[in-house]
Amino acid sequence: MNDSSVLEVRHGTLTIDGETVFYREAGPEVAPVLLLPHGYPSSSFQYRRLMPAIADRWRTVAPDFPGFGYSGTPNPAQFGYDFDAYATFLERFTDALELGSYALWLHDYGSQIGLRHAIAHPSRIRALIIQNGDIYADALGPKYETIRRFWRDPSPANRAPLEQAVSEDGFRAEFVGEVDDDVARRVPPDLWKLHWPLMDTAVRRALSVGLMEKLKANLDWFPRYQAYLREHRPPAMILWGPKDEYMPEPAARAYLR
Repeated sequence: MNDSSVLEVRHGTLTIDGETVFYREAGPEVAPVLLLPHGYPSSSFQYRRLMPAIADRWRTVAPDFPGFGYSGTPNPAQFGYDFDAYATFLERFTDALELGSYALWLHDYGSQIGLRHAIAHPSRIRALIIQNGDIYADALGPKYETIRRFWRDPSPANRAPLEQAVSEDGFRAEFVGEVDDDVARRVPPDLWKLHWPLMDTAVRRALSVGLMEKLKANLDWFPRYQAYLREHRPPAMILWGPKDEYMPEPAARAYLR
């Protein structure tokens, strides 16, 4: 592999528990590893521009979680489709690629999965890059209210907005609904136009709604995340989109407590 090809994003698959796992990779194998778990509603595609931009210094690795992107969709009877199950998957994925230790990017759902992974394997974590990942319940933004309403009363009427959010329009709103027009014009529609057809299956729609329901379980993990950070104090960089109505700017500053 010549030097220029090392900087390009490479695409691969492996098999974990009988299911195909798709991942993207860039950078030389001897470089320090940056592990990139993705958020919702997305896949490793969200990192397609970041990866080659830093591939001269990092080996970046980004999987598609089961039920997302180009990875397989396990039978719900065999895979839990909750944040604990995804944390176990992340362990299996890093073991399969023999990644050893790595810096870990914490973003959106990936922050909940990644922090569980860090708690289970603190010796693997060389550093954290934290981008819009919540760990303090009192810093959650106003957009959580729709989900909180369902937590308080899981009626069909309160579940309906969660189901409606799992749609092409809902995905678009996640990417550009909270930013100014000049920013929105620079966000490629590929992010929802290409991803929605991959998610528009009965199982994938159901798992997407289910993960919103299961966000409640993360509240019990928040004190454990905080304790991990205070005990292990990994080197960390905090990057934040302050207009995130799920995790507004106070959620970023809460990490400094």
